[in-house]
Amino acid sequence: MLLERVLEQSRAWLIAHADEDASAEAVLAFEALAARRVKGEPIAYILGEREFYGLKFRVTQAVLIPRPETELLVELALARIPADTSARVLDLGTGSGAIAVALAKERPLARVTAVDVDYGALSVARANTARHKVSVRFFCGNWFGALPGESFDLIVSNPPYVATDDPHLGMGDVGFEPQRALVGGADGLDCIRAIVATAKAHLLPGAWLLFEHGYDQAEACCALLAAQEYVEVQSWPDLAGIPRVSGGRIAGMT
Repeated sequence: MLLERVLEQSRAWLIAHADEDASAEAVLAFEALAARRVKGEPIAYILGEREFYGLKFRVTQAVLIPRPETELLVELALARIPADTSARVLDLGTGSGAIAVALAKERPLARVTAVDVDYGALSVARANTARHKVSVRFFCGNWFGALPGESFDLIVSNPPYVATDDPHLGMGDVGFEPQRALVGGADGLDCIRAIVATAKAHLLPGAWLLFEHGYDQAEACCALLAAQEYVEVQSWPDLAGIPRVSGGRIAGMT
């Protein structure tokens, strides 16, 4: 991947020209990128992009790196957005904008709104919106603070859900990602609690709330939803069979 970037060639070209010498300039450029990787920096940050839901997204250290398991959240959301209506959809904590842009790309009639508390993240998200030529409204704020009085047909979120003392925070790619987008308090559920409690005031009758969470948080998340009187509360597993997304809907129209 690093050679593809330095030489501006495809994987197939590299295989076909494996015996050719690279220029001195290319060697130096490759060594500079390789040195960053040796220090553990994620490939996505080195290359400045990552694929998600069949789309390439710009990423910087201001945002989390989009991950395959989050595609489940997109699939569940799409199943609840009719293709022929202008459904109002909200993505909380949008980061790179991967979820919002994927939804807007697949449902061009939907009116997608995205919120993040960090201006740097919103800059990346706006760039990805322009890159994929979709329409998304962006607001800077803490959850619903920038959206007084607004209601939606669907709310989705991949919020911070890692516990403060989780040892994984210092491992691998996670160690390079913004902690504010990862850590959700002592038990990892602070942001989820806030979203579950406040989303009700912004959901129309029959509307769904869907959010990603940690591998061991499904039971607690479903309990939070039930306590707030959401209906059809359930969790869905990712491709590894791990409960990854939970949600429920507001009673009323379906």
